[in-house]
Amino acid sequence: MTRLSVFDSPLLLGFDRVERMLDRIAKASDDGYPPYNIEQTGEQGLRITLAVAGFSMDELSVTVEDNQLVVRGKQVDHEDGRVYLHRGIAARRFVKTFLLAEGVEAVDATLAGGLLHVDLERPAPETRRRTIRIKQDARDRDPERIVEGRAERA
Repeated sequence: MTRLSVFDSPLLLGFDRVERMLDRIAKASDDGYPPYNIEQTGEQGLRITLAVAGFSMDELSVTVEDNQLVVRGKQVDHEDGRVYLHRGIAARRFVKTFLLAEGVEAVDATLAGGLLHVDLERPAPETRRRTIRIKQDARDRDPERIVEGRAERA
């Protein structure tokens, strides 16, 4: 079965990369762990806050890979002789990905009170305008034209 796409239109040239990114987002499993918030922190700023209670700084990593912000957490079991009667704080590993728009940069990450804050900055939109020079076809520039079997100078 062939899949129809909005991007198959001849008016949308060069959007195949966007289509691949949308497919990647749709396929990414999002089980809701860890919970997170996304907030606007200014004119061009964003903040992603993840609830990572129980994780230390060395058990978390934040990277940017191909326009994706990837947050990974992997807790290390500490053999310190603790005996848990109930273990309600999640201790499982996770990978959380966020697709970043073109030009958005991760500028800072802080861990405080069981919350991981990742600050992002998006550039101010700039209008680009470029004039495309129209060239004359080589056949129209030829000074000699054949008119009724004889050469004529233009």
